[in-house]
Amino acid sequence: MNKPIRTMSIVCMLLFVGLLLNSTLLQYVQAGDLNSRDDNKRVRDAEYSRKRGAIIAGGQAVAESVPVDDAYKYLRTYPQPFKYAHLTGYYSYTYGRDAVESTQNEILSGSDPRLFVNRVVDLIGNTQPKGGSVKLTVDPAAQDAAFAGLRALGKQAEGAVVALEPTTGKILAMVSNPTYNPEALSSHDFSKVQENRERLLAAENKPLLNRATQEIYPPGSTFKLVTAAAALESGQYRPDSLVKGGDSLDLPQTDNDLPNYATGICGTTKITLTQALAQSCNTSFGSIGMQLGDEALREQSEKFGFGDVYLDDLTRQAESRFPAGDVDDPLTAYSAIGQYEVAATPLQMAMVAAGIANGGTVMRPYLVDEVRAPDLSVLDKTNPEPFRDAMSSTTARDLTQMMVETVDNGTASPAAMPGIKVAGKTGTAQSQADRPNYAWFVSFAPADNPEVAVAVLVEDAGVANDLISGGGLAAPIAKSVMEAVMNK
Repeated sequence: MNKPIRTMSIVCMLLFVGLLLNSTLLQYVQAGDLNSRDDNKRVRDAEYSRKRGAIIAGGQAVAESVPVDDAYKYLRTYPQPFKYAHLTGYYSYTYGRDAVESTQNEILSGSDPRLFVNRVVDLIGNTQPKGGSVKLTVDPAAQDAAFAGLRALGKQAEGAVVALEPTTGKILAMVSNPTYNPEALSSHDFSKVQENRERLLAAENKPLLNRATQEIYPPGSTFKLVTAAAALESGQYRPDSLVKGGDSLDLPQTDNDLPNYATGICGTTKITLTQALAQSCNTSFGSIGMQLGDEALREQSEKFGFGDVYLDDLTRQAESRFPAGDVDDPLTAYSAIGQYEVAATPLQMAMVAAGIANGGTVMRPYLVDEVRAPDLSVLDKTNPEPFRDAMSSTTARDLTQMMVETVDNGTASPAAMPGIKVAGKTGTAQSQADRPNYAWFVSFAPADNPEVAVAVLVEDAGVANDLISGGGLAAPIAKSVMEAVMNK
């Protein structure tokens, strides 16, 4: 064989090998990613024309596909759209999926590898594949109470509620307001869907945003639970230890003082750590923060989950944060009371309460309880998983009693229940000058055998700053959610 023919043979062989490699890459290596792309029209049309599995809460479908007389055969509907919107998410031909509709898409669409046998049976029987169902951990009574509580502040009030089962991490309720109707994006009228999407994105109050997990806020005095945990864990403090009281704290390196929210509530010189938490004394916790140092506060916050992502069942979880780097004493004092650059999601603050309630162990939160095949056989069930050991059981017990005192004789009294010990902590966080303060409340009950831990954030209720407080706005909502869980 002469050289030109040999060269041409080698080139053709290399081209053939390249073709084989490209086909293998496309059909096997990249097949899953290509199939899952929202702009893959062929796959999208096929998936959109089959019966998608239901999302279920408390035995009732909160998302399901119903037959319709058009080219796509099925329409995704949401029987309780506003109440569950940020959990189910939407299923849109044009804009894809969100929340559980996204994270559990393979099960719901029927494309999960565990449903291979079902697909083969459907193929042999010449029937369309069906999706499996997803059961949520949500307690409908708690979800109802959380939704009603926020909406009672006004349909456009901005806020979020999260309730957890402390011993497992199950999400018993999660509500964000303002909310939206997922059916506005699942319609087969695609021009209308585009209009709805643009309207929702343009809205100043961000109804598509899940405030429970996708946004961080200054936690204010609810963060004093983290500071108190760090203090007790350090061995330098006990619940009856005497700490700085008074109306203001003289900060070093600056002419500014750190005041309490009201005069005369924190004694004159020294009060106990329990009294400081019950009356939410900035002077006490600012002083403790400077004594412990920013590194101890950072480490304690990270033990609760700050700076981490831990929820796989929803999309785009924001990371709660404690200021990084060396923080000087005045700013450490503000960090210790949940101000400066400290910021947390309502889910994160619910985990703080749940970790205390669970003897110091923070459980990984989860929303999907189990998934089932179309024949209702269980494919997978979530097992509770410890996430972090945030503190010793002794510290958790002491901190629980301090929180009970805060409800019985302190700022958290609006959450008190006859005959039931409730542990709670209020928070009112300062914001920008052009917007109202944030009202917070975190709690759990019964304190001696916790069934539920709750965090409530009221971002904006349309009232003046002097009417905003964690006890006044957020605590009644938390109380109603705890009652809904305990009164089943």
